Amino acid sequence: MSSRRHPHLPPVWLMALALVAVAANLRTAMASVPPLTETIADDLGLSNTALGALTTLPVLCMGLFAPTAQRIAARLGAAAAVELAIVCVAIGLGLRLAGGATWPLYAGTFVAGVGIAIGGTLLPGLVKELFPPARAGLVTGLYMLAMMGGAGASSALSVPLQGWLGSWQASLASWSLLAVVGVLAWVPVLTGHARHRAANPAAVAPTRLPWRQSTAWLVAGYLAVQSVEFYSTLAWLAPSYTARGWDPTHAGYLLSVFTAAQLVSGLLAPALTDRIHDRRVLLVSAAVLGLLGQAGLWLLPEGAPWVWATVLGLGQGASFALGLVLIVDYAGSPSASARLAGMAFLFSYTIASFGPATMGAIRDLTGGFTAVWGTLTVLMLGQVLFSALMRPGLHKVD
Repeated sequence: MSSRRHPHLPPVWLMALALVAVAANLRTAMASVPPLTETIADDLGLSNTALGALTTLPVLCMGLFAPTAQRIAARLGAAAAVELAIVCVAIGLGLRLAGGATWPLYAGTFVAGVGIAIGGTLLPGLVKELFPPARAGLVTGLYMLAMMGGAGASSALSVPLQGWLGSWQASLASWSLLAVVGVLAWVPVLTGHARHRAANPAAVAPTRLPWRQSTAWLVAGYLAVQSVEFYSTLAWLAPSYTARGWDPTHAGYLLSVFTAAQLVSGLLAPALTDRIHDRRVLLVSAAVLGLLGQAGLWLLPEGAPWVWATVLGLGQGASFALGLVLIVDYAGSPSASARLAGMAFLFSYTIASFGPATMGAIRDLTGGFTAVWGTLTVLMLGQVLFSALMRPGLHKVD
């Protein structure tokens, strides 16, 4: 990673580091909450459905504000929009410090969710624009590694931080410091991209979304199913074992195992796409791993929970990372990649946003988590089907 693609941009290695610093903040708002759900519920008197909404709200923002990201990028430039996004994440997480009442907790979650939506939508297009094509898979893997690393750290440290800092509010808000690091690290990319944009004014892209293109719908459908699976598991894995009598710290560690496994598969799977050009080989393999993990949590929850969390994490980490690769693969240009991401995220995350709250409602109705994991296991069959449809010759989005 020593070469540059454009004379106005920083070295590729510096841009990769900046990308990692930003991506590390794209899941902390969601992953830091589940280990603390019992404490938050007792303090604020929230139901399981309302607790699920703490994970649902950022995901809903990621869907609804994905098209807004395109308009902001067209006006300010994609790199400037990403800087604005990470500032929103920092502010939103900081607002959680005032979470003694319900509204600051949800308001901060909403602001952070808007930032996550803008950043997550634009980063795949920036990967296609800023990095050499031969390194797109590796850079996507680093992006995924950072994102899941942030999720794993925030889930593992939420309960210990509560003890060290004195409150769950301070624990949740402390992750705003990581967002400040992302803000500072992105500055070289911001300034370099601004010079590049000024020197290439024709690079400003239209903002129309590819609603009439079948490939875009296929990618969106795949991401919708995968996202329902991921965010529902993220919201309820730790609480499901706390309900079985586990210590909240150990339940948080179980969630960390789930996210840590994604670090491995999230880095490995995109790197393998540089060698394995038929994506179905990797996509179906990842979906089958996810199916096995969900089935284990459903049928044998006490049998080998650490194994199920690991297998499910390996499958879901690879599945999401490969979804990001598909956004790059099936786009004819960087601007088309951004538009595909906008449409796919609008559809998939809006659908997925109902996942955690719906699973919380299922738990409220049934009094346990067996039906939750059974529902997610059946849904995983849909991901296997979508994976099998991702043949190499699909028409690219333009």
